Amino acid sequence: MIDVYSWATPNGHKIHIMLEELGLPYRAHAVDIGAGDQFKPDFLSISPNNKIPAIVDADGPDGKPISLFESGAILIYLAGKSGRFLGNSEREKFNTLQWLMFQMGGVGPMLGQAHHFRIYAPEKIEYAVNRYTNEAKRLYGVIDKQLSQHRYLAGNEYTIADIATFPWIRSWKNQGIELSDFPHLQAWFNTISERPAVKRGVEVLASQRKALTDDKARDILFGSQQYQKR
Repeated sequence: MIDVYSWATPNGHKIHIMLEELGLPYRAHAVDIGAGDQFKPDFLSISPNNKIPAIVDADGPDGKPISLFESGAILIYLAGKSGRFLGNSEREKFNTLQWLMFQMGGVGPMLGQAHHFRIYAPEKIEYAVNRYTNEAKRLYGVIDKQLSQHRYLAGNEYTIADIATFPWIRSWKNQGIELSDFPHLQAWFNTISERPAVKRGVEVLASQRKALTDDKARDILFGSQQYQKR
């Protein structure tokens, strides 16, 4: 049994979708990041960077429990454990990993900043809004070009690169994007949206998530509480 400590965010959805695709037994434990659950000692013991998601797999590689944080590392672990969604050859594996790293190092951080400065920042800073909106558009263009030549990000097979990237594209409106400007990406997005496991995965913990409207939750996520030494 795999215990997943998570929340209904793009990074959380990655792991929910992966587990649904694999059909592995798991339990989802809500870590309400607006309430500060990510700073509790029990969670920090498995995710020292106080970020979701994290997992504990009772049946680790040596038969002993293993805990992991960082969504990309978790996806690689689950792909290795199951032998799925990482490619069938060494060449395919590294091609998949480079597109996974593209998501981890570019798509997630940059689209996250676009979200922040367009939606959550207490003041609208034109420079920041323009910088991250334009970077979002650039990244969408990179993906669209890749998908003009391949069915999926790493080739013609669905992989963890797609699983990692898809949840971030779901909020394209908040990023200042018009999806129809990227027709190949839009077709890919629509195809993945229809996968049964994806439909199930994005619903995990979704009913517990609340709109970020109160000052306390904003301070927990973006203010002084986030930066306290722990």
